[in-house]
Amino acid sequence: MGDGKWGEWEVGGRPHERLDAWRQGMLLVKAVYDVSARFPGDERFGLTQQMRRAAVSIPSNIAEGAARSGAKEYAHFISVARGSLAELTTQIQIARMLGYLDDTTEILNLTDHVGRLLTGLYRKWSAQ
Repeated sequence: MGDGKWGEWEVGGRPHERLDAWRQGMLLVKAVYDVSARFPGDERFGLTQQMRRAAVSIPSNIAEGAARSGAKEYAHFISVARGSLAELTTQIQIARMLGYLDDTTEILNLTDHVGRLLTGLYRKWSAQ
């Protein structure tokens, strides 16, 4: 098994699991699933699914990039994660506009935090 617990997940020795960007991305996934579970049923295959896919894409691309060889490839996957984050942020704003979310402060603060972490990773790996 892994070498420790993080939240409710077992954390192994994989490089991406040690990254704060990946961990915060995982928390963002949970937050998106939690808030989107309260959306109307007719959004189950619309906005709900799009938000969940965008959220899942963030830590997934961090993990995929970490598994690649070379800084350029890693930077590419971090860039894809940043794009998914921008997509998710827009979808959160749409959900609020449609009245599905009353207060987006907490989740948008989390997206901002993840965005800063991704920007730092991108700068590090794209400069190599």
